[in-house]
Amino acid sequence: MAVTAKPKLDARSIRADFPIFEQQFHGKPLSFLDSAASAQKPRQVLDAMRAFYETSYANVHRGVYQLAERATEAYEGARQTICSFVNADSTREIIFTRQATEALNLVAYSWGLNNLGPGDVVVVTELEHHSNFVPWQYIAGRTGAELRLIRIDDAGELELDNLDELAAGGNIKVVAANYVSNSIGTVNPVERLSAWAHEHGAIMVVDAAQAAPHRPVDVQALDCDFLALSSHKLCGPTGVGALWGRRELLEKMEPFNLGGHMIRKVTLERTTWGELPYKFEAGTGPIAEAVGFAAAIDYIGRVGLEAIEEHEQTLVTNALERMIEIDGIVTYGPPPERRAGIISFNLDGIHPHDVAQILDLDGVAIRAGHHCCQPLMSRFNVAATNRASFYLYTVPEEIDRLVEGLHKVKRMLG
Repeated sequence: MAVTAKPKLDARSIRADFPIFEQQFHGKPLSFLDSAASAQKPRQVLDAMRAFYETSYANVHRGVYQLAERATEAYEGARQTICSFVNADSTREIIFTRQATEALNLVAYSWGLNNLGPGDVVVVTELEHHSNFVPWQYIAGRTGAELRLIRIDDAGELELDNLDELAAGGNIKVVAANYVSNSIGTVNPVERLSAWAHEHGAIMVVDAAQAAPHRPVDVQALDCDFLALSSHKLCGPTGVGALWGRRELLEKMEPFNLGGHMIRKVTLERTTWGELPYKFEAGTGPIAEAVGFAAAIDYIGRVGLEAIEEHEQTLVTNALERMIEIDGIVTYGPPPERRAGIISFNLDGIHPHDVAQILDLDGVAIRAGHHCCQPLMSRFNVAATNRASFYLYTVPEEIDRLVEGLHKVKRMLG
């Protein structure tokens, strides 16, 4: 049987789906290199949300009239789309949250407060976004557990040879790690971390917010216990994310938020909780946002996550090769083959905010700051970095504009 090569991603055609690129900034076309913070939205997502509001909006799970049933079908259909996207066993394992941050807090509060205590150890990595660091630091402090850190080497990759030293003198109960670093793009060996966590009887919590838009995420293959993702980073709307968790763990956990919809029965004496996933979904859910979330997953699915990942690899390889030729530049992170489409860098003697502002005058949008990763910034002995991040709509000319802009910064401020 003949093997047909899958066509590569056509970023120029994809770019036409995004209305944001039809305008100019400072008289220049927009070069949006900040997708690691939040991705732009295609017409297909905007149209799906508008159509839902115009034709199918009602509150879900409450009404018996046809419109409410239509809205509920769309909402639960979105849950099924997310379930398939992460290869979960059941939609009952998919919980809608406001974003990945809330999903991770849900696990930290609902599981952590009831399962951690003195003598227990929570392990996080030096690469973590604050959303997967601060909740565990806080819950460890409240329960008397100890927070320990998997360090990184100078290339920004986890030092895994010393894992067993972390288990000395303590009972490891949680391992929490991102799949892809939002700051420097490192792709972490989650499967290995999951295996190590389970060897010690611990749960594995994965922050996949930065991975899900750019590479396949399969909870079965990763063998984790909880996984968080967010809509807005994969071309969907803000205000909605999802938590996947193993059903046997979710069923034993206490609710995170209390109120309407998550109850089974309320009496003066006591309240009982609803079934999964509704036990964790208090109040009116992000209905239209969930519809947009599903539309975004469908959109990137048609493009193909493998094609997106390959496209970003080409971009990041080219960008790194050209950027390291700039005098005084320092880049952070592993080689291109072990990172996502993210480059953090600094120009010697020039503050990142100044770099970003000068690039903005040429319509090039990058991020400057600590990227919600202050422990990581401390590891590299910097307060902040510049960050350029690429996505399915990034075209090669934007790398040219970035590099030319950095030369301009050097001429002006170097």
